[in-house]
Amino acid sequence: MKQLTFGELTVRLAGGTDGDGGGTGPVVVLMHGFAAPADDLVPFAGVLEVPSEVRFAFPEGPARLPPQYGQGRAWWMIDSTRLELVAMTGDMSLVTEVEPEGLDDARNKLVNCLDALEEALAPSKLVIGGFSQGAMLACDVVLRSQRQFDGLVMLSGAMVAGPIWRPLMPNRSDLSVFMSHGEEDPILPFEIADRLRTELGEAGLNVMWVPFHGGHQIPANVVSGLSHFLQSVS
Repeated sequence: MKQLTFGELTVRLAGGTDGDGGGTGPVVVLMHGFAAPADDLVPFAGVLEVPSEVRFAFPEGPARLPPQYGQGRAWWMIDSTRLELVAMTGDMSLVTEVEPEGLDDARNKLVNCLDALEEALAPSKLVIGGFSQGAMLACDVVLRSQRQFDGLVMLSGAMVAGPIWRPLMPNRSDLSVFMSHGEEDPILPFEIADRLRTELGEAGLNVMWVPFHGGHQIPANVVSGLSHFLQSVS
């Protein structure tokens, strides 16, 4: 693994012909979740069963969190007041139908990172995704940009900015999407991910859906399913 800067973001590279992102093969960009360490998803490069030429890029969230989060990073700060209101009312539309403050800045930083990354690595194919908050950012970038993507990966993600996302979904019809979610997820309820899966499918996207018994996590069957997905799109 090696660490470089693309645009404003630090990125860890792995896989490829030299284990450090070398070669000319496809690139899979994966973003960590809220409060996770920047290298949280890096081990995926060693456990996913994909062709040896596949390269992985793991961008680091730009937001440094308070000390109580340890080495955790984020793509944008979570509105704790809004989450408390959701917990009190059970109204998930307070999350799914509202664009979180900071998403726009995170998207711009990631788009600039992708511009520099593609120029430097010249991938034959490009897949983008992430876990939780990283999955939401990946989906936002896919829907709001015209960049060519060969796949979208959403691990324990959910919809945000619904009124903005929905009209854009048909523009990505035929895009292959991998989604997984725990049926007992205490952070992002299963129902809102399942609803997003349905809406993406109705818009024409090809969704591979892997629900599982568990919480906010990435179990072995998801790793296996993601391996098959990446083999098919890369």
